[in-house]
Amino acid sequence: MLNDLKGKAVLITGGTKGIGLATGLAFGQRGAHVTLTHKWGSADETEIRAQFAEVHAPEPRIVEADAGSSEDTKALLSELKKSHSQVEVFISNVAFAQIVKSMGDYQKRSLLRSIEYSVWPMIEYLQEIKELFGSYPRYLIGLSSQGPDKYTANYDFVASSKAVLETLCRYLAFRLAGQSININVVRAAFVRTESLTATMGEECAPFIERFDPSLFVTVEEVANTILALCSGLMDAVTGQVICVDHGAPFYDNVMRLYGERENLNLGQEKTT
Repeated sequence: MLNDLKGKAVLITGGTKGIGLATGLAFGQRGAHVTLTHKWGSADETEIRAQFAEVHAPEPRIVEADAGSSEDTKALLSELKKSHSQVEVFISNVAFAQIVKSMGDYQKRSLLRSIEYSVWPMIEYLQEIKELFGSYPRYLIGLSSQGPDKYTANYDFVASSKAVLETLCRYLAFRLAGQSININVVRAAFVRTESLTATMGEECAPFIERFDPSLFVTVEEVANTILALCSGLMDAVTGQVICVDHGAPFYDNVMRLYGERENLNLGQEKTT
């Protein structure tokens, strides 16, 4: 039986753009009361509310809260407690890391900061929810990427943080077994977002599209995967890393390019 999400509290950190916003809309369409966090006034609240109204979703709560600030976390959850007795779904979508372009960018402080900001908020929110509401959220979803498993340009510290996130989610699922909480990670492939451009540069997306546009997944595909994991139909799935990638890791390799070299104008002999 599908879970009834009407009126249930869904909390998404980093939820005002990209995957976070698409996920909020997906839950909102099913009647959930969605709280979206952002930092430094980066959200266009009028536009976000209009998007929710367009799909006939309850108006979202939009909160400026730094995921790395314990004070902001406590204040946000205390406010949420006034209207809800339980958090049904918590989605940890905040990530921050230094872009690495050379060995000169390898700094201990930068690596630790990346892990602290991209991973620890998931743990801290989980602990604070249990402390304030008396129970863990029914579902916890962490957002990852393909960085831990395959080279991605400029992604050294982001990938390292995501690897820590995936590992801790598996261990959390073990530690909290029997606590009525499902914990999973959704690992998305390339997604056309501001984050992709900021990390890899403006030339990245056009370069990937030249070879195979299917390597991209949409924010809606990622959002629907998250929704499915929280639907009640997949409650036997916990402690897992779910890949949303169109099956690309199987065929995204040099042998595929070799097989398509004539169409891609690759491997042709130079003439003088």
